[in-house]
Amino acid sequence: MLWSGFINLILILFLGFNGLAAKVNLSGPLITLKPEAAPLKIAAPRLAVLAANDHFFLWTQGADEIQPIASITKLMTALVFLDNNPGWGKIYKISPDDEVEGGRWHLFLGEELSLKDLFYTSLVASDNGATIALVHATGLSEADFVKKMNAKARELGLSSTSFADPIGLSDYNVSTAREVALLAQAALKRPEIKEATTQSEYRFTTLDGREKVIESTDYLLSDSASSSLQVIGGKTGYTDKAGYCFVGRLKDDRGREVISVILNSGGKNDRFIESRNLANWVFNSYNWNK
Repeated sequence: MLWSGFINLILILFLGFNGLAAKVNLSGPLITLKPEAAPLKIAAPRLAVLAANDHFFLWTQGADEIQPIASITKLMTALVFLDNNPGWGKIYKISPDDEVEGGRWHLFLGEELSLKDLFYTSLVASDNGATIALVHATGLSEADFVKKMNAKARELGLSSTSFADPIGLSDYNVSTAREVALLAQAALKRPEIKEATTQSEYRFTTLDGREKVIESTDYLLSDSASSSLQVIGGKTGYTDKAGYCFVGRLKDDRGREVISVILNSGGKNDRFIESRNLANWVFNSYNWNK
């Protein structure tokens, strides 16, 4: 076992400069790069693929360059909300303080709904108003909530990640592809976040009887072209400076899982195509020996 670990350490040092890697996981499967594997060219300038149940990266490109992360921010917002959740049974009434510019509005002034429905609306539709309402539901000010988001980033060891708002509209909400992968890894360990981000559609009825249909911004959830891959959580993001972004936890038909990050992709659909291609490349280019 020690000899196997030594061999893979040499491979890491030899291949690491190319963004490739090989590793032995002493508590799980041995993951080794196939000799015939060649790097895949992806147009997005910043990306990373993380072995989903480890802290080991199987492919990186510009992974330590800091940039805005747009609505991927909402993964951290969800984590901090769960740490300060006043109770899923609590009813929240949408107020003028919850009105935020940007994105599609699903909730309107005076509507009342459960915190669970608010939570799902925030993550499934990446709804900015629902996200601010979720923050207000904790009883914390937005400034105090953001402080907790930054404290959580430090707790997770994300030294290049910081937040200025809980939505992702600010260009001062920044991270790297590497740290976005680690953030997603931590967030998707929470069953509430994992469940919400795997819904291609979420339906509920407000207390006054209005039916809501919330559609996901994650098109991979319903993309027939990705049928060989199962999306088991993820988050989209977009602003002019962030570009089109996506982080997703993907599983292939053999049960292998990775977290794939695409930042600053050139198009709305490109981020999904690139993420799918990147995950497939990793699954095809590495041996996963149990």
